[in-house]
Amino acid sequence: MTGPSDTRQHVLGVYRDRARHYDLATRLYYLLGYPHRIYRRRAVQALRLRPGDTVVEIGCGTGLNFGLIEGAIGPEGRIVGVDLTDAMLAKARRRVQASGWGNVTLAEADALEFEFPTAVNGIISTYALSLVPECAEVIARGREALAPGGRWAVLDVKLPQDAPRWLERVGMAAVRPFAVTDEWTARRPWETVHEAMDAELAEFSWEELFLGFAYLAAGTQDQGDDS
Repeated sequence: MTGPSDTRQHVLGVYRDRARHYDLATRLYYLLGYPHRIYRRRAVQALRLRPGDTVVEIGCGTGLNFGLIEGAIGPEGRIVGVDLTDAMLAKARRRVQASGWGNVTLAEADALEFEFPTAVNGIISTYALSLVPECAEVIARGREALAPGGRWAVLDVKLPQDAPRWLERVGMAAVRPFAVTDEWTARRPWETVHEAMDAELAEFSWEELFLGFAYLAAGTQDQGDDS
């Protein structure tokens, strides 16, 4: 039976191997009609950020979301990018340097073990959190770090409900290169994310995207909860 440590090693190996061409690979998804850039922008907008805010990105990868976040928080804000994979962070570091962003900190860490800074205004994860077997615990720990009114947003892939088997196979073939395995399918992490965010956050929202093959979930730290 595959355990969490096996999943981490698999994810680490896949993304070390794909880091060099990761940005190009994501662009190719437009050929399938999947507007990942538009969805990323909507995920950042779901955080309702303001200039000067602090944002933590779990599974930041090569930093594809950094420009969108920077546009919302400005140079007076702060981004903390967290990723498990050294090779992906190396690409993110080059993006930060090339863009001249002096307000970005990168951390090589497992999402489950990362120590969130306090009074965070936004936490975001795009196409990454479902690869963490303990995603519910990460959501809970992130919620504890949010300032009152702070927002959590998760954009990720899923299998559509009641989809025919052939359509599921097509979807799995499309995302398998990004470390999605049969273990992921059996675990159904999108259901865990839905349950955890609904339990932990106020103003919970869930939107199915791309015929149910993706979703955008978001919620707010209660204004009266500063724990």
